[in-house]
Amino acid sequence: MAIYADIIFLRELLVDGIILFLTGWVRGMRPKPWRLLLASALGAMYTLAMLIPSLADMYHFFIKLFISFLMIYISFGYYSLQTYLKDLVSFYLISFVLAGGLMGIYYMLMSSSQQVWADLIFIGGEVTTKLQMGTFYVIVCSLIIFYLWMHFVRSKRKQQLMEQHLAEVELHLAGQVVHCQGLIDTGNQLYDPLTKTPVMIVEVKQLAHMLPSVLVEQLKQGNMNDVLTTITDHAEMESWQDRIRIVPYRGVNRNAQFMLALRPDLVRVKHNDTVYDAVKVLIGFDGGQLSADGSYQAIVHPSLMINQTSSVG
Repeated sequence: MAIYADIIFLRELLVDGIILFLTGWVRGMRPKPWRLLLASALGAMYTLAMLIPSLADMYHFFIKLFISFLMIYISFGYYSLQTYLKDLVSFYLISFVLAGGLMGIYYMLMSSSQQVWADLIFIGGEVTTKLQMGTFYVIVCSLIIFYLWMHFVRSKRKQQLMEQHLAEVELHLAGQVVHCQGLIDTGNQLYDPLTKTPVMIVEVKQLAHMLPSVLVEQLKQGNMNDVLTTITDHAEMESWQDRIRIVPYRGVNRNAQFMLALRPDLVRVKHNDTVYDAVKVLIGFDGGQLSADGSYQAIVHPSLMINQTSSVG
């Protein structure tokens, strides 16, 4: 059997580099490329030691641990024991995820049970597994797992960040109270240009039971010409006339557009055990769905988070 040491070295260099890069990314650090290259080369050289029978004793548990300690030190340095141990734990967790992913894909791609039995070895009454993973397989699958892991972590961080800005919203309007989830958007700077009143955005379906059905359908279709006709000619809109506002704004394409808004009696926002009440505010309608996963139905203007009225809890 021919063993190509250069291929093994390059494969281990790439895999160790991916693990170290992921470790730095998860820990929020950006080590210099030469540090990652040097640490990966150390790990690859250690793997090559198994090709030399006289160095078989180097595969002792404590030597493996020492090599991993050294790789982390080369990659990220040493600032404190707590930071160093967190880097080390992240390194091992990512290694286990990558190894588990490689084995999972390996067995998933097996086409028959004969392959599974062919990889089993019975020695002294014990069963062990023989894995035959080619270099190309390891590299490609490592890159796939690397991409999926980064996508998962990025999505999780984005979700956690968004959850920190979610709030319970109460819309008090015409003697009724509507409850929904709102996202506090610090980038929302939409104001009524005439009265300088902040405008929060709410999905029209949240108030659909209070408005004429024809108006709701027109708002969902986004046809403002029909909306303007309805609010001036429709009999059911007479009771809303003193609350209606037409707010101009610039869309994504920078073109001037108009939004139908209503003046509520009160908007109450509950966030982080604190209650904020706002009277000077307009409710602008969005005909679609603000959140793809339905996690919030309103976009809260940051100026509403000023008048704290009480604490919850």
